[in-house]
Amino acid sequence: MVSAIEGGDAAPPPERSHPARLYLIRHGESTWNSEHRIQGQSDPPLSELGRRQSGLLGHRLAGRAFAGFYASDLKRAFETAQHVGSFIGLEPRPETGLREIFLGDWEGMRTDEIAYRFPEAWARWVEEPDWDVVPGGEGAAPFESRVASALDDILHRHVTGNVLVVTHGGVIQIGLHRVVGRPSRGLFPFKIQNASISVIEKRNGRMVIAGVNDVAHLESALVTEPGPG
Repeated sequence: MVSAIEGGDAAPPPERSHPARLYLIRHGESTWNSEHRIQGQSDPPLSELGRRQSGLLGHRLAGRAFAGFYASDLKRAFETAQHVGSFIGLEPRPETGLREIFLGDWEGMRTDEIAYRFPEAWARWVEEPDWDVVPGGEGAAPFESRVASALDDILHRHVTGNVLVVTHGGVIQIGLHRVVGRPSRGLFPFKIQNASISVIEKRNGRMVIAGVNDVAHLESALVTEPGPG
């Protein structure tokens, strides 16, 4: 008698399921990034450098097949997505849920201006960053809930395949924090530069981080330090 271990009637091994893979792209540099201004949901366009970054990003992604393509509807993200779309032959779908956090009274200001006009709130932020200290802002819990809902909706639509998501630094931080099981609340432990690629995979219900802040497609002169929004 031949045992199952020896071959016999042993069942074939189960096929491995293909993962859903979210390519989380931070937009190219905006005009306010270059001026070191807080952006939040304010809507400056890409700078010239940001447009060049977006073109190189498009070259990097050209030839890859994507099951879905989504972008924040704010100019700096949607313009980035449109540049990339011209290389991959897809049009981005705008999603308001992928917008950066709304930063209330701080939007449009530089940090030195915030420190002067809002000294108590800024001192609390410097001691321990927390979206809830921003006057008139969206707040940590609503922001995290909004982003989680947007990303979960995308993963619900795309159980397998590569999905391109062009968004903002704060949104990507939320996505990465969810995988490691921690709230963000304004802490930015991951470096997320303009036009960078971070990747999250979901396979059989399990989420893993497959890459963070990949800027290999950018020339060294076009790699910018992370700025607000």
